[in-house]
Amino acid sequence: MGSIEQLQTAPQVFWHTGAVTAHERLQQLGQQAATVWLTGLSGAGKSTLAYALERRLCSEGRLAYVLDGDNLRHHLNSDLGFTSRDRRENIRRSAEVARLLNDAGLIVICAFISPLRSDRALARTIIGADNFIETYVSTACNVCEERDPKGLYQKARAGLIPEFTGISAPYEVPLEPALALDTEQLSIEQACTQLRQHLAPRLR
Repeated sequence: MGSIEQLQTAPQVFWHTGAVTAHERLQQLGQQAATVWLTGLSGAGKSTLAYALERRLCSEGRLAYVLDGDNLRHHLNSDLGFTSRDRRENIRRSAEVARLLNDAGLIVICAFISPLRSDRALARTIIGADNFIETYVSTACNVCEERDPKGLYQKARAGLIPEFTGISAPYEVPLEPALALDTEQLSIEQACTQLRQHLAPRLR
């Protein structure tokens, strides 16, 4: 596969502008598209929160969809490993999917560890700053490790998982997230409510 630059500049590839505008989709769906980008350590509660928010929005008649990092690695990103290069490509592809779903008018909820600020900045650039809602699920590492729902911290401590975020690889805390939610202090319901309130201006 060629590089991102090659794909963008290939002379035989042309951009075709659609006939339906974002404003028309807003009028039709009664919602302004957005990507809620949940970032935080493994076990912080990102996926649980993402699906809770999706359920709440859908129960209100909204169009919402979750992109979960683990789920995408079963299909779209199944060819990627966990090197820095592969992790960046994982974020790039996932952000492109979120952008397409935003173009269709959906509210997208992304659950990705996405530990590096540079990778999250890439996602923001792809999706567009106006639609990108960086949300830091700020649950402390020791709490996530105590939960360890997938047994990953135990494996990382045993040396079975190299470059594990929070143990043997760094997590870069967002500098100016739109929201910070600590699921040790907040129930999933409370965190979901805060996110729903943040989205309120986008919903008619």
